[in-house]
Amino acid sequence: MTTTLTYFDHLEDLDSESKYLVHKAKEATAHSYSPYSKFCVGAALMLDDGTMVTGANQENAAYPLCMCAERVALYTAAATHPDRKIIKLAVVAHKKNHKELTPAACCGSCRQVMLEFEQRQHKSMEIIMLGPDKRWTKAPSAASLLPLGFSKDSLEG
Repeated sequence: MTTTLTYFDHLEDLDSESKYLVHKAKEATAHSYSPYSKFCVGAALMLDDGTMVTGANQENAAYPLCMCAERVALYTAAATHPDRKIIKLAVVAHKKNHKELTPAACCGSCRQVMLEFEQRQHKSMEIIMLGPDKRWTKAPSAASLLPLGFSKDSLEG
């Protein structure tokens, strides 16, 4: 599968809906609990009825028990709006006590969870993030970020 990612040099170049989602994700970083990494991550997603759901990373001294902002937002959406579909998700990050956003792509675990959400809802979700080149990146789907992803089909047979 070949996928075209779309790049934007400035936040202002994004459509208004995406800019608003990025803004909500940035607001969510205020709820980050990140005393160990000091890396505050926020995520915001939009449901098909316009509802916004946010999440922030939650760390733990036992690192494997940490939860990424994307998964906090996704699981919150599933628990509070189980019949809604996720249209798009934005993720942003900054270092503690800094306002400037820093690049933060979704980790592999979050990509896997997003992929399963797409499969469950039979609809892709757009993902917006600040790439390592400091350009805003739009991916058309989680599947585009995780080629050869593991799915329920992998378990059948």
